[in-house]
Amino acid sequence: MAGAQQRILLLGGGNMGAALLGGWLESGLEPSRVLVVDPKIGDALRPLIDRYGVRHATGVPGEAFDVVLLAVKPQVMGEALPVLRAALKPASLVVSIAAGTSVAAIEAKLGERPVVRAMPNTPALIGRGITGAYANARVEAAGRAVADGLLSASGPVEWVESEVLIDAVTGVSGSGPAYVFYLAECLAKAGETAGLPADLAMRLARHTVAGAGELMIRSEDTPEKLRRNVTSPNGTTQAALDVLMADDGLAPLMRRAVQAARDRAEALSRE
Repeated sequence: MAGAQQRILLLGGGNMGAALLGGWLESGLEPSRVLVVDPKIGDALRPLIDRYGVRHATGVPGEAFDVVLLAVKPQVMGEALPVLRAALKPASLVVSIAAGTSVAAIEAKLGERPVVRAMPNTPALIGRGITGAYANARVEAAGRAVADGLLSASGPVEWVESEVLIDAVTGVSGSGPAYVFYLAECLAKAGETAGLPADLAMRLARHTVAGAGELMIRSEDTPEKLRRNVTSPNGTTQAALDVLMADDGLAPLMRRAVQAARDRAEALSRE
């Protein structure tokens, strides 16, 4: 994998950090090349330490690393970043997956250096995520390839050329899994209202959402084409879509939801 020869410091061994780490190790990264820094060893990290012998520390060491990946919550970035200076070389690449933490905020604490700001999503936990990424002007082609290799351990990586678009990525795919989970909740509740037992309605909803998602990934057809394929004129699906596609239906609601998430991501970068 790209980055296999670099020494990597992973700051944060929570669910997302551990998901990426697991992908690196399964792709052949030597465990000795990684140090995980986290005050504690959580449930997601423990199996990787036990299986691969990954090194763990509760604080940032004085040794230098080629790549530092920031997988901590945005709220702790302010205190976490300054202590990283001791672990950085002048050309060390910094990759951040913290929502709302701008490149400028990282450079304010770590100095001007190559920085990649990325936004993965929670399906990364099962290797089915997707990540939006932005590289500042100091990231050369080799550094971008390293970042791409590390981030793609959890799924495809889509690069954007403007940092402001990362907030839009956050609104669509970063926060998007929660929208889908809520869709499944609502679909199950609607099934209950229609008379189904609660457990059956939930099983139907979960498998419908998961199956439709998998079909979209595997099919070469667009979602619009797939929708049309299952919609018979004047049939049951058409009756439901007439509600969802009305002027006050799902489309304007989704636009407002994505806009709200994007606006919040922008606000986080100013806090």
